[in-house]
Amino acid sequence: MSDKQLWTRRNVLRTGGSVAGLSALAGCISGDGSDNEDNGDVDPYTVSMQPVGDVEFESIPEAWAANNGSWADMGVALGQESPEAVYLTRRYHTAYYGDIPDVSVNSDEIDSLWSDELTREEFIELSDSVDLFVMDPNFLKGRADWSDDDIEQVANTGTPFFGNSIFSQGYGWHEDYDYLSLYEAFGKLAEVFQEEDRYEAFDSLHDEFQSTLEDVVPSDDPASVAVVWPQDGDSFLPYVIEDGTSFKHLRDLGVEDALANTGVKDFHSERGAIDYETLLDVDPENLLLRSERYQPREDFEQEVVEPMKNHDVAQQLTAVQNDNVYRAGPLYQGPIINLAVTQQLAEQLYGIDENLYDPQAVSDIVNGDF
Repeated sequence: MSDKQLWTRRNVLRTGGSVAGLSALAGCISGDGSDNEDNGDVDPYTVSMQPVGDVEFESIPEAWAANNGSWADMGVALGQESPEAVYLTRRYHTAYYGDIPDVSVNSDEIDSLWSDELTREEFIELSDSVDLFVMDPNFLKGRADWSDDDIEQVANTGTPFFGNSIFSQGYGWHEDYDYLSLYEAFGKLAEVFQEEDRYEAFDSLHDEFQSTLEDVVPSDDPASVAVVWPQDGDSFLPYVIEDGTSFKHLRDLGVEDALANTGVKDFHSERGAIDYETLLDVDPENLLLRSERYQPREDFEQEVVEPMKNHDVAQQLTAVQNDNVYRAGPLYQGPIINLAVTQQLAEQLYGIDENLYDPQAVSDIVNGDF
């Protein structure tokens, strides 16, 4: 089956989850299956992206589901309602929107799809209420053990997949098609939602942000960091900084990866794990910790940092002794969360005390005031 056949948008009207008849109104049906006269007709259009190929849209999607906070954040940045569902809501760190005036997402209103396992049946059921799955189907095959038949059955509901796994570049199943940068992916989603003007405004703001970073981050004295994810029993999942979008803020801050070239096996690519003794051998200047959920700084200090200061081995770490233990930022970050996380770590790693971007300008773009 060709890409175009497999990844085509629904061409039937759905009423109460049942097929009401073939659409004779292509281009005149809105994302929720209602008449499109009041929210703006568009001609049918096609957006192309690896690995899904050409995806045809008769109208602009309205209700949608996303894989994770990377793509969810892109949709919010493009002025869309938050997705109906994501894989794991707790990993969509919406608290970072607190830095942006008049932008908020209530994660309690977003369903988690991966409470136990991702099943074809729940996707087929969800397809009755969403117009688009912003997800890489190969992730479902590579990480959730879906078959080609599972993917095809969901796609045949008429709700297409549109996504590319971008947060990490450590997965072997992604080797046959290109990774996208954060803003390349963002631009593709802007085409889907027909929000190219918002994307261009964000892209310009991001360019200004990058120029400001270059002026204030000391290129001759990069901060040395180790990124790890604490587990039970004094073990850690180590993350070697690579080109995935989950490390964009660290690359932009020009940090030196203390785990690189140490022989430590990266978790993403090799499922590596280390203990405190190995971490002490590396002894990074700054220790950046990932977590499932967003933690306010006060909670992080009390629940994570203080126990390390009382641990026989952890208290020997230079980062612990010098109070240089910080939140690493979420695995999943789109354009808004990336700005907020980069600002936060710039302050912590380099002592920067100025705003590197204008939160009000972000708000204006999201809310259409630009």
